[in-house]
Amino acid sequence: MSRKRKQRSRSGKRPPQAKRAATKAEAVAPEPRRTPARKPDERPPAPWGKAPLAELVILAGIVSLGYGVIGGHPTAIGIGVALAGLGGMEVAIREHFAGYRSHTTLLAGTVFVFTVGGFYYLAHEILAVCLAIGAVAFVIVFYLARRAFQRASGGLSYRIGGMRG
Repeated sequence: MSRKRKQRSRSGKRPPQAKRAATKAEAVAPEPRRTPARKPDERPPAPWGKAPLAELVILAGIVSLGYGVIGGHPTAIGIGVALAGLGGMEVAIREHFAGYRSHTTLLAGTVFVFTVGGFYYLAHEILAVCLAIGAVAFVIVFYLARRAFQRASGGLSYRIGGMRG
């Protein structure tokens, strides 16, 4: 908490309003949010418990991708990529916002891809315009995701394996 400088007049006396008095904000300090006790190098738990749902979705995506490549089915390839990406993004989002590992670039890159794809295929914009809009979206999401990770991790800007920064 920052301290306010005590104001003094030129004569060296304090003005009457500068006397130290407890304000309502100082008297009632909000309690910090409590997170469940877990070790710093322990993955955050999934909201649905111990069931390996994300891993099963990734496995289904890999199986569908393999089936599509071997059988020549473009729809199965698309479904496989979508499922594997969905499972991976769920893990990345959970780890990032719990402060376990920073996935800032992955999250911002995903927003970039969806923004460019959406503007190009749905709004029928020129690719250069789509890329510019996507770049702006990337920068905004990168900044916000980095700030969210810093809040969740206690001020770290990244956490990779044994490295912390």
